[in-house]
Amino acid sequence: MTSGWRIGSIFGIPFLLNPAWFGSLLLFAFFFSADWLAAGWESRWAWLAGLLMALLLFASVLLHELGHSLVAQSQGIAVNAITLFPFGGIASIAQESKTPGQAFWVAISGPAVSFALFVLLFVTSLLLPTGLPLKTMLNHLAGINLVLAMFNMLPGLPLDGGQVLKALIWKTTGSRVKGVRWAAQSGQVLGWLGIGLGILGFLVSLRFSFLWLVLLGWFGIRRASAYRRVIALQEAMLQIPASEAMTRDFKRVDANLPLSEFTATYLTDDPDSAIYYAETSGRYVGLVQVEALRSIERSLWDFQTVQAIAQPLEELPTVNESTSLAQVIDQLETEQVPRLSVLSSAGAVVGVIDRADVVQALATKLRLLVPETVIQQIKTESQFPDNLQLQGVARDALR
Repeated sequence: MTSGWRIGSIFGIPFLLNPAWFGSLLLFAFFFSADWLAAGWESRWAWLAGLLMALLLFASVLLHELGHSLVAQSQGIAVNAITLFPFGGIASIAQESKTPGQAFWVAISGPAVSFALFVLLFVTSLLLPTGLPLKTMLNHLAGINLVLAMFNMLPGLPLDGGQVLKALIWKTTGSRVKGVRWAAQSGQVLGWLGIGLGILGFLVSLRFSFLWLVLLGWFGIRRASAYRRVIALQEAMLQIPASEAMTRDFKRVDANLPLSEFTATYLTDDPDSAIYYAETSGRYVGLVQVEALRSIERSLWDFQTVQAIAQPLEELPTVNESTSLAQVIDQLETEQVPRLSVLSSAGAVVGVIDRADVVQALATKLRLLVPETVIQQIKTESQFPDNLQLQGVARDALR
């Protein structure tokens, strides 16, 4: 979640504001101001203090997320951005920690910052004289940070407590996948519990503030469900071998065939996207680079063979039949090639696999309907849809 207006950077980490954040800022300012007005504060000071408290609330959230980010950076993990949005903030961390121990420290660092702020603000307020408005504000802000720390430690994704639970299960079972799945399920339970308590609280007290609990519960359920979808996708990536996703949509051509005969026999009727492998004596020698014909004079086509325009097999990007789709995705994106040749254990070409084949195989495994037009677009452009972020998901699955 890195969309928003960039307003600066902190320790090299872009700081973004979701446009809807401004609405929540005004709403929180209104709630705080109402408290000061009820306490008998002068109107202008109450509104000013309310706005300041709302800003300090989000500053606390920012510091909370910065705690996660700095610990992640200390582990060599890039942080794409910190974004504030109506329900709080999120640090967009580029990849998963390598070990459950590292994941634990990234998760616990945010609540630790919030708790440290609580202690600092509370102790500072004790040093101020009673009745001073600043003392009241510091007490409120200290309480907010304590609640922020405690709320985030609830054991369910997407909360920090869910990340801690994930790390502990990962450590206990040795499976990151199990950790994510159980923590996500716990997050969904907490989300429904929040919705139920929010509705009950509203019906009993008729206070609209309980509806925030409903919104938080709904948001938590959505995020927890997203975690479960990602983990299902990662499991599919690891379970499906290249042999199940590849196609055999290629032709074998005699490497000793003259170029003139090759063009007359194959290129006249075959589509431009056709794939040819050169072979000799039953042994594959390379991938025919049809575009290389342009560099050879037509007058020489009768004398030069297909082998002259074949890229040697040992130079091709290849995978084995048993290679997982997670590895296939990572290799396709890292090497930025349109396709990979799939080899048997004997080193023979048994298929080809491209990005469209990958998406089609994953969709079939997960029982998702992907329109044929989308599959063809992926095949033509040799690009995964940007919103899928498949390489990042694949790399996390491989850890």
